[in-house]
Amino acid sequence: MDKKLLEILVCPLCKGELVYNKSAKELICKADRLAYPVRDDVPVMLEEEARQLNAEEEV
Repeated sequence: MDKKLLEILVCPLCKGELVYNKSAKELICKADRLAYPVRDDVPVMLEEEARQLNAEEEV
């Protein structure tokens, strides 16, 4: 994942910071507790594609 892209991407819902989880290939929004998938190095920033984080998941 390109570092420049990570610097400008924000959560589409709350406009908050995203954290890249390299092993899971997901961008995590801690505020909304959502994980956006990254497919073929392209972030999928759609709410309907995001998965809800469970209580145990932390980055």
